[in-house]
Amino acid sequence: MPERERAAIRSELSPGFLVAEPERLTSPLVFCSPHSGRIYPEYFLAQSRLDAHTLRKSEDCYMDVLFACAPAYGAPLIAAQFPRAYLDVNREPYELDPNLFEERLPDYANSKSSRVIGGLGTIARIVGDGAEIYARPLTLAAALARIEGLYHPFHDALKKLIARSRHTFGQAILIDCHSMPSNSMSAINSRARPDIVLGDRFGTACDGIVMNFLQRAFHDLGYNVHINRPYAGGFITEHYGRPSSGIDALQIEINRALYLNEHTLVPTPGFANLQSDIEAVVARLVYELPELLERPAAAE
Repeated sequence: MPERERAAIRSELSPGFLVAEPERLTSPLVFCSPHSGRIYPEYFLAQSRLDAHTLRKSEDCYMDVLFACAPAYGAPLIAAQFPRAYLDVNREPYELDPNLFEERLPDYANSKSSRVIGGLGTIARIVGDGAEIYARPLTLAAALARIEGLYHPFHDALKKLIARSRHTFGQAILIDCHSMPSNSMSAINSRARPDIVLGDRFGTACDGIVMNFLQRAFHDLGYNVHINRPYAGGFITEHYGRPSSGIDALQIEINRALYLNEHTLVPTPGFANLQSDIEAVVARLVYELPELLERPAAAE
């Protein structure tokens, strides 16, 4: 089993992510799209009880395309190629669901987080609408092959991008890019969601100046923007955001109804407008935000 998993990773997913680099690094911004991967290994599809279209309901569809302008403004963009339903890098490395595996989990696994309990750990048990992914339990070795072969290399690359920006500019600003369903999955609370949700772990992961600037930039374009509710930021935002050390991290959630048919997963005519607006926001971040921050580089 782990040999087949590793072979699938090498043949269909290697290296597992793409980094779009600017011709010249001119901004402390780093953009990350961890959930837009859309390469579904044949081996994974064979393991699943779901078809490929149903599995795609967990994707943050096309966020890497929507933010593809970043390198033109001097900032790198890292994007996972593997899908979130296969491996979720916006989790701790070992948030593992005991109900998903044949064997008992090792002591270092976090099996009690709210994300695991909800079926959305590092190796997800369900897709976004609650459908069970796997026809039978996985081996722990197969899961570890994904974590070792894809999770750690992705985060190693992200760490290097952040460290380079911080070294070059005295600070790094990580923008973690996601999309959200237009309505809550909850039958109790199925009200429509705002256009944009910005999350900074309730002020702990990002300088308030950055958050306020980004909120204003989207608001000026006519978007309804909420802060930290219903999404305050996941593992990436929480793990990397260290404002006191010169690293700000902020999560963007974009309502899929703005650009996507949520049933067919085909982009709508709104895609081009949203992409243009995102480029306008990125340009403002690059050209206007540094003057507002004007803080000394954090001590190494």
